[in-house]
Amino acid sequence: MRHLSRRNAIGALAAGFIAFSLPTGVVLADDAWPSRAVNFIVPFPAGGPVDTAARFVTRPLGQKWGQSAVVDNKAGAGGIVAARLAMKEKPDGYTFFFPAIHHAVLPSLRKDLGYDIQKDFEPVGSVARFPIILVVHPSLPVNSVQELIEHAKQNPDKISFSSSGTGGGTHLAGELFNSMAGVGLQHIPYKGSAPAMQDLVGGQVQVMFSDAPSALPFMKSGQIRALGVGNPERSVLAPELPTIAEAGVPGYEAYSWSALVAPKGTPAAIVKKLNTDLTEALQDPEVGPAMAAAGAEPMPGTPEDFARFLDNEIEKWGRVIREANISIQQ
Repeated sequence: MRHLSRRNAIGALAAGFIAFSLPTGVVLADDAWPSRAVNFIVPFPAGGPVDTAARFVTRPLGQKWGQSAVVDNKAGAGGIVAARLAMKEKPDGYTFFFPAIHHAVLPSLRKDLGYDIQKDFEPVGSVARFPIILVVHPSLPVNSVQELIEHAKQNPDKISFSSSGTGGGTHLAGELFNSMAGVGLQHIPYKGSAPAMQDLVGGQVQVMFSDAPSALPFMKSGQIRALGVGNPERSVLAPELPTIAEAGVPGYEAYSWSALVAPKGTPAAIVKKLNTDLTEALQDPEVGPAMAAAGAEPMPGTPEDFARFLDNEIEKWGRVIREANISIQQ
């Protein structure tokens, strides 16, 4: 056997020591990632908005990597089941999690989550925004956000708004409107967006802060009237609509969203590469229009951007929940 030179022996010894001493999960610079399938946990059933957005971005990611990007639906308890599972996954860069607005709301509604969305995960980046549109039944004599506010003040506690359920994004959007506009729209919760929209169309309720996919078909048919969108800027899904902020409630923002995070301890190099690849996927000229057709808008950003956004969302919706005295059965 050929003997190692002194220099080669020292180099081999040093490399072995470094590999031995690296913390679990740290990836060396020359390691190829990903070298196998990557799993993406989605906290809701297949076919929903978060699942749809996840599939729009995992498809180009898998193509870019030459590896399978697997969407793994783990529905249950409003997103809690999936978050608990994702938190416990090995932080090796082969499992990621798609949180949604629910995960910014739940900390103020429940104390038994079993995970901390801020402390137990590494932010990767935002993925999509799902606009919330303020719509009314045509029988309501209002044609603008400002007219709705004036009518609601003249008819205190007589106007009701439907939502997809207590504590959900469309419910909180209505409570935020109540608080910022100084009105008292009465909340009527339903088990999902479809029955909530059905009763709005039927005139059983007068107002709804609706997710875009539920609202757009009825807006086009004239069965409901749209007054504004909760985005910070006008939505590509309905560019003719003013934002609620510009139409009468300055500073108002309410929309649903999804993002991507990794188990705590996932190597920073992998998080950075995934963010770069995710941003590239969201900026693909084919992805944007496809997401828009499904009622979503690409929302790329850095890990730091999402961390700040999540902090702000938790604080904002926590304040709304406390002021409106919202609770859910556990």
